[in-house]
Amino acid sequence: MAHFVVVGAGQAGASLVAKLRGEGFDGRITLIGAEANPPYQRPPLSKAYLLGEMALERLYLRPQSFYDDQNIELRLETRVTDIDAEARNLTLSTGETLTYDKLALTTGSHPRTLPAAIGGTLDGVYTMRDLQDADAMAPELVEGRSVLIIGGGYIGLEAAAVAAKKGLKVTLVEMADRILQRVASPETSDHFRALHASHGVDIREGVGLDRLVGTDRVTAAHLTDSTELAIDFAIVGVGIAPATALAEAAGVTVDNGIVTDLHTRTSNPDIHAAGDCATLLFKGQQIRLESVGNAIDQAEVAAKNMLGQNVEYVPAPWFWSDQYDCKLQIAGLNIGYDKVYVKEGDNGARSHWYYKDSNLIAVDAMNDPRNYMIGKRLIEAGKSPAPEVITEPATDMKALLRA
Repeated sequence: MAHFVVVGAGQAGASLVAKLRGEGFDGRITLIGAEANPPYQRPPLSKAYLLGEMALERLYLRPQSFYDDQNIELRLETRVTDIDAEARNLTLSTGETLTYDKLALTTGSHPRTLPAAIGGTLDGVYTMRDLQDADAMAPELVEGRSVLIIGGGYIGLEAAAVAAKKGLKVTLVEMADRILQRVASPETSDHFRALHASHGVDIREGVGLDRLVGTDRVTAAHLTDSTELAIDFAIVGVGIAPATALAEAAGVTVDNGIVTDLHTRTSNPDIHAAGDCATLLFKGQQIRLESVGNAIDQAEVAAKNMLGQNVEYVPAPWFWSDQYDCKLQIAGLNIGYDKVYVKEGDNGARSHWYYKDSNLIAVDAMNDPRNYMIGKRLIEAGKSPAPEVITEPATDMKALLRA
């Protein structure tokens, strides 16, 4: 009986094993995860779960009974310590050895942390990536306390929104010239800067962290503009790094992630990869897509290809972020955009349309789900309406899909 092993019990891993069964695979499946909980949603951790609006059980992607019913061996609190790709063996933290026929790496990513030399290991310094992080941070969110958030990307901004809603005094520092500089247009940065300011968040751009100070626990922060802040705790949101150690141990090619081809295969044809840990080929570039949508779609294609179907993975990137009462939805990738056009909607809705060489490549939609869906479908169809048509208030946007 063939044995397929999936290492990493997150969104990608859970999607992959479910797809294997859905495609009719009747061999042995083992899903290995380091955490104590079955696969769960991560986006709500920094939002609804941290706010106390979502119970633990609602985080789970599927109940334990699903894995039992589908005869999927779910090995929790277990780590893979080594991979012998030539022998097709895994060594587990329990001391066991597993032999596989096909292997998938869905190991995800790790939050980047601050060095100990600048206070990164003091008590009261947190990252936000998993359930343990959220549970550790929750007691800190007490009205009236002061928190410093380091990093003005989506992780940092979502944490700022939660803290502000809880009544904390929030300061956010971003070393770049503006928040969201790496991932969004100045227009989108302006929108979210104003949104956070309206909720009392003190955003300082062009200012970084020099060091955190305290004896055992953080008590203050020294910033690069020579100011000092008294703080009760700090949240570090300075990005993530792909978890590639096992891939390196297996001898597969790694370059800012586990390198995969159009069919999710690594440099070893018996090993596939999907999710945050993997790079993929998109419009001639090898990139990583850090999103739930990509984790699901890429993992499902990996499952098909592990079964020999030879399906090409063509990503259709989409992302989202929830901050206060604003839902940001993003379609496409804005890499290399040269112009952004703003479309105002009703009741504060708005969308930002990214063009590159007259081609529509991405849309940011704020509380504007209708134009998000239209933009997503236009991008997927390769259609690029003239910008003046997009921004004209009288335009029948749905009609653009039929043009």
